[in-house]
Amino acid sequence: MNRWILTRRAAGALFCLGLAIGPATAQTLAPAPEGSTGRIAKTSAAAQRHMVAAANPLAANAGREILRAGGSAVDAAIAIQLVLNLVEPQSSGIGGGAFLLHWDEAKREVVTLDGRETAPAAARPGRFLGADGKPIPFRQAVVGGLSVGVPGTVKLLEEAHRRWGRLAWAAVIAPAIALAEEGFAISPRLNGLLARETALKSDPRAAAHFYEPDGKAKAVGTVLRNPAFAATLREIQAKGTAAFYEGPVAQDIVATVTGHAANPGDITLADLSGYRVVERAPVCGAYRVWRVCGMGPPSSGAVAVQQMLGILETRDMARLGAGAEAAHWFSEAGRLAFADRALYLADPAFLSVPTAGLIDRDYVRARAELVSPGRSIGRARAGEPPNKRALLLAPSDGVENGTSHISVIDEAGNAVSMTTTIEDGFGARLMTAGGFLLNNELTDFSFLPEEDGKPVANRVEPGKRPRSSMAPTLVFDAFGRLYAVVGSPGGSQIIGYVAKTLVALLDWRMDPQQAVDLGNFGSRNGPTELEKGTEAEGWRAALEAKGHEIRLIEMTSGIQAIVKTPEGFLGGADGRREGVAVGD
Repeated sequence: MNRWILTRRAAGALFCLGLAIGPATAQTLAPAPEGSTGRIAKTSAAAQRHMVAAANPLAANAGREILRAGGSAVDAAIAIQLVLNLVEPQSSGIGGGAFLLHWDEAKREVVTLDGRETAPAAARPGRFLGADGKPIPFRQAVVGGLSVGVPGTVKLLEEAHRRWGRLAWAAVIAPAIALAEEGFAISPRLNGLLARETALKSDPRAAAHFYEPDGKAKAVGTVLRNPAFAATLREIQAKGTAAFYEGPVAQDIVATVTGHAANPGDITLADLSGYRVVERAPVCGAYRVWRVCGMGPPSSGAVAVQQMLGILETRDMARLGAGAEAAHWFSEAGRLAFADRALYLADPAFLSVPTAGLIDRDYVRARAELVSPGRSIGRARAGEPPNKRALLLAPSDGVENGTSHISVIDEAGNAVSMTTTIEDGFGARLMTAGGFLLNNELTDFSFLPEEDGKPVANRVEPGKRPRSSMAPTLVFDAFGRLYAVVGSPGGSQIIGYVAKTLVALLDWRMDPQQAVDLGNFGSRNGPTELEKGTEAEGWRAALEAKGHEIRLIEMTSGIQAIVKTPEGFLGGADGRREGVAVGD
């Protein structure tokens, strides 16, 4: 059984919800300057009954209203996701995919659902090679239909609702319909991202929706309505996911993808109607007295996070505290985890992934012995995990940036940790007639199908799901009780962001807001990356003395964390973005 078990839903009447879109009162924050990606000062939100944390106040409040109406954690997550499609269109939406972890408090059970996008049946390993046999530039691959994978989010939401929903399907979709029709004020963050974006305005629908006739991004405070998206949601509300994967909406997706003048793709109606959500075995492992559960392949997130934690478990991280010495061990753990990630992790339907071996306690501790207290490894090599079959594979690449995360705990103690994406910011820069953007998820595959005569694990293949770094996470205490719900956007940096937050929560005993706002740091088996303008920047000299090559960079995580306490819940939403944690 693909579940982790420690020791449904009631029928909901149609409940047409009004959307509470006032300012979040459970978490204090100051407005960010226009286009800002710097940190906003916040304090942890507190609640007794239930809590949500999401990347935008309108989305978070929609989720809270669903919980107030008696909805489940899944009901709230659905409402949040659909509102995020409107207010955070650069990051996620129904044109993309997601991974969802669900904790059933009554059954003491973790279930993970894979709603990752898939490659069309016509996709081939050399998809992103030019006429010269070399990979085409990333931006050239992204913009247009060639990069679009078969979306999975809508099917995922429906499957989760079928299993764990309490309110009627129509009710949890209602808040997003109301907001699409009534409109919302464009935030400084969305305005800034639109202003910096260059390719989106080349799509006529997107240009008309997001930009003025002179090409400038619509101003902060402009009321943005999306009647086309409202109409799409009404169809899904009435007919279920068949309204998305078949019929006019599906036909328009195919036409939008295949009709791109410069970079057409090859999605078919059969690709859409054949999409399936996959229940996968959760990847769970111990960290000190805690148990940490996450999403297995095709996500690399849980495996890499748990490898890092297993290496850090050999150190007294609590004694080290947040500083240069801890950053040294954290970065070295990242190097070792990313070396294994590059070689071994991909869609398990196409590759025998040694998941159990990669997080095997003895194997990870042996990897930890490669770390020197006084000197950086520089660049780590992949190890030889137990139960590894003979492989002739080469390391693979792939990135994702247009991503968001949702954390929810409902009144019954059920929880959702869901990371959701359209891959790059604004995805493939294609807007459908249905009012939503399409993903560019296929660029998460390796552009090189072979290296040194060996097939690359994460190469493009028909029906394959590209490897991801998304790491939705649930943490349980020594008695098997839910303790924390954590996750983040951020491409391959997600792994470090989530691992940092877990160490900050579990070892350094920070509250959720302190943990998510702590300066980011780590290594993806390259330079050691320290977040500009944070406390991490001050660790540079000490790390360079240990041989670290340092890069000071922006690290705009979007971590959402909720911790269960004896008094109720504490929540934190990353101050680098505009999200909030709210609850009652």
